[in-house]
Amino acid sequence: MSTEGRGTTERLNCLVTGASGYIGGRLVPELLEAGHTVRCLARSPEKLRDHPWAGEVESVGGDVTDAASVAASMRGIDVAYYLVHALGTGAGFEDTDRRAAQIFAEQARAAGVRRIVYLGGLTPKGVPERELSPHLRSRAEVGRIFLEAPVPATVLRAAVVVGSGSASFEMLRYLTERLPVMVTPSWVSTRTQPIGVRDVLHYLVGSATMPEHVDRAFDIGGPDVLTYEEMMRRYAEVAGLRRRLILPVPVLTPRLSSHWVGLVTPVPASIARPLTESLRHEVVCDEHDIALYAPDPPGRPLPFDEALDLALRRVREAEVTTRWSSASVPGAPSDPLPTDPDWAGGSLYQDERRLSVNASRESLWKVVEGVGGDNGWYSFPLAWAVRGWLDRVVGGVGLRRGRRDAERLRVGDSLDFWRVEEIEPGHLLRLRAEMRLPGLAWLEMYVETCGGVTRYRQRAVFHPRGLLGHVYWWSVSPFHAVVFGGMARNITQAAAKGTCAHANRARTGRQDAPPRSRNRP
Repeated sequence: MSTEGRGTTERLNCLVTGASGYIGGRLVPELLEAGHTVRCLARSPEKLRDHPWAGEVESVGGDVTDAASVAASMRGIDVAYYLVHALGTGAGFEDTDRRAAQIFAEQARAAGVRRIVYLGGLTPKGVPERELSPHLRSRAEVGRIFLEAPVPATVLRAAVVVGSGSASFEMLRYLTERLPVMVTPSWVSTRTQPIGVRDVLHYLVGSATMPEHVDRAFDIGGPDVLTYEEMMRRYAEVAGLRRRLILPVPVLTPRLSSHWVGLVTPVPASIARPLTESLRHEVVCDEHDIALYAPDPPGRPLPFDEALDLALRRVREAEVTTRWSSASVPGAPSDPLPTDPDWAGGSLYQDERRLSVNASRESLWKVVEGVGGDNGWYSFPLAWAVRGWLDRVVGGVGLRRGRRDAERLRVGDSLDFWRVEEIEPGHLLRLRAEMRLPGLAWLEMYVETCGGVTRYRQRAVFHPRGLLGHVYWWSVSPFHAVVFGGMARNITQAAAKGTCAHANRARTGRQDAPPRSRNRP
């Protein structure tokens, strides 16, 4: 294949939006390794501070819907990566995506940016845009906005991305692992062209050095064209599972099937619906011209089975660097935790527990940092399960998001229906609630020393919104002694015994995988 017109290998100043998300969080270290400098634009830059590459990049605060912050972030930038979507923000997400893309294109022109790089969705050929799912239609419109702008753009269009922690992979993984017999919607028979996440990253990095005259979209995909049913069967084979019985049923609409996916997998219906709607139409690459400018390494793009095997190894070895839930839940509040005693914004309810612990600070912190996910919450599992189920019913994230890593947390990590807002190793873990609530809620866990004695302090904080918020707090208060009191007692007992769920798994060789997995390291 001709390589005429390839870009140079010069050092470029790159702006990455969406660096706290699944793709963005993986792209940053790849750009650094390629020798480029990186600036990250994030609504909450502090969420990036615990990433291994945080000290090598410049992080600035701002939002892609705010022209001033976008303009400031683009000063001195050569290549601007647009990796954000308003997916899941409600009925107006297409308007939000359109406005943000227009602002981004306008400010890139004003700042003299040399190229915009956008990762969008692969669209079906011959299908009018108005007949596409809102998700695909919005991604196609954003790509068109960039291609019609004065700044040269590279628009990459991908279908199913296969990689540890991706929403598509976790849907596939949990559906196949948990359901040996599946009644499935008709879209499982639709052909698609999956691509491994490492190949997506390869093409994103290669897009930075494209010649100025290149201003177009590229289809990117792996070598295999498969139906979703074939992908589930091949997943079962790669994972060492028995053959799955799959029974397609045409009455399962995208809306109904998204709720079905939400019940079985960690991916909530609000995310599953646009993904399943996108599978109504066949999406197969028409060309592979991207290789003219980002040549494929030997053996690449990865075949589907190899991409699956690599993703499963990352899961088993606890090397999942980012997950689909890495980005904050759209619309989640960003208010800081009310301070004490300076809080003057209204009512503030608290439940606080203090216990002495017959253990070292290190042992207690190990248990604290290991809460959630498969490790559980150390109290009344049924109550936590019911609360997670109720959250899913009303469209929340529920408990199934789990943890990115079984032992370690970092700021910005999702943790079941919480998000890590602050972590001071050995001392403080602060979680912000992302479940559906009539108010704002936090859970703090402290490891302290008083007079040579290790102490555990736990505080639940709730700021109600309106009368419903007050009613909610007083309705659940009677259960706090069981839930929060039991949690404090069991955490301290586990520390005293030197046991915790992830330590037990380490001793027995178990890895984080869905039930009934027959994977072997």
